[in-house]
Parts: sequence; structure tokens; C-alpha cells
Amino acid sequence: MTATVIITRPLAQAEPLAAQLSELGIGCRIFPLLDIQPLSDVIPLKTKLSQLDAYAMVAFVSPNAVDAVFAHLSHWPAGVIAAVIGAGSRQALARHGVTDANANIVSPLDTQRTDSETLLEALDLDQLKGKKVLIIRAETGRELLADRLRDAGVEVEQLSAYRRGALALDEARQALLKDLLEQPNAWVITSSEALRNLQDSVLQSAGQSGWAKMLSKRLIVPHERIAETAHGLGFEQVLLTGSGDAALVAAIQSCI
Repeated sequence: MTATVIITRPLAQAEPLAAQLSELGIGCRIFPLLDIQPLSDVIPLKTKLSQLDAYAMVAFVSPNAVDAVFAHLSHWPAGVIAAVIGAGSRQALARHGVTDANANIVSPLDTQRTDSETLLEALDLDQLKGKKVLIIRAETGRELLADRLRDAGVEVEQLSAYRRGALALDEARQALLKDLLEQPNAWVITSSEALRNLQDSVLQSAGQSGWAKMLSKRLIVPHERIAETAHGLGFEQVLLTGSGDAALVAAIQSCI
């Protein structure tokens, strides 16, 4: 029986999940594997955000993209479609006052599988053909959404709103990671990038013997692509959940 859940999301998303689990009496620890930082120069971002009404649709690739935008945006422009990939991004929009009641929000219809592919299935590409679309993302990321939209005749621009990278593995984090490897726990992994960062961190801190211990852990992941990455790395206990915190919490309750 697993005693503790390790939440590896960036800190801003990890803390609300940890609070939910704690209220349910589930022990958890936060060990972020990705660091979300603001851009060093936000002038291009703020300039583009002042022109959002020129776009037919603005697509957010993550909750971090939503939060980064609304740090500089006071209201959502009327008539502009807001496209999001997952339930977390819908919730982030709602925190900033943008809901189905006052905006046209499009997201994947299949809540069990939310990604660029399923967002594309939900979009009216004929309606968007010949129009301008802005994709809000980190400095790096998948190109699939932009490429498919361009193939459909959409005029696509991409805008960096934040920086994403691995957290520095200092002595304190190395010691904590070694300690976690020795304890019974399950790990919540919400991106393939985070999982690869975990592999690098374990190998650096505890070597191959530590990685062997990590491979014995149960992973809880919200997407098939992350599950495929996990299986490719050698994990055998991988629990695939639906999208959003509600599905994630339900899955954690079922295995703790």
C-alpha cells in the first residue's frame, strides 16, 4: 500500500493539488520537476496582448500560458475564441474571469484524452481558414498544433509567454530525492519532459541503483503520451487517468 503521493508539477500547480489531497487525508510531498519563470523581456508579449482583437482565436497550450497572459491582460476581448487543451487550462481561465458564460471557449470533447490532436478535432477549421490565430506557449514546445492549423489554411503566429526548464539539482534536492527513493510512494507525472528530468535527476543523485528503485514506483499520469514515455523508460506500474484534477484525485484515491 502506497503511503505518500509525490507531486512533481511546477510549484504553482502542485500546491492546489496537494491541498486537495491533504483535505482527503492523503499524504503528499511536492517535488517539482519543472520550473516556470517569466520572460526576461515582456515588452513583445505585452505588445502582442494589446492586439488580441485582431485574432479569430487564441490558443493556450497550458495553465501556465493562461496565467502568464493574464499577468498582463485585464480582460478577454469580445468575439475572440479561447482554445485550451485541458481541464486545467479551463480552470485557469475561470480564475481570471473567463468562462463559457462570457466567452467562446473551445476544448477537446474527449476529456479522457486532451492534447493538440483532440483540440484540432474540436475546432471548426473551415471557419478559421484564412483567419489569424495566436498560440500562446513557452519558449519551446510541440509544433503539431501550429503545423496542422497552417495545413488547414489558417494564418498562425506563436507567442512565448514564459520560460520552462528543469530545476537546479542542489544538495538539498538531491538529499530529498534520495530519501523519497527509499520510501513507499506513488509519483504524479504530468509531462514527458518532467519524466525525463526525473530520470536525469535520479541518475545524477543516486546512480543506476537509484534508478532501479525509481522504476519500481507507481506513476500516475494524465495522458497516453506520458504513459508511453514511462513504459519506454522501463516503468511497469503506470496508472493512466483522465484529464483534469478531478480525474487525477479520483485515480489517486483508488490506489492509495
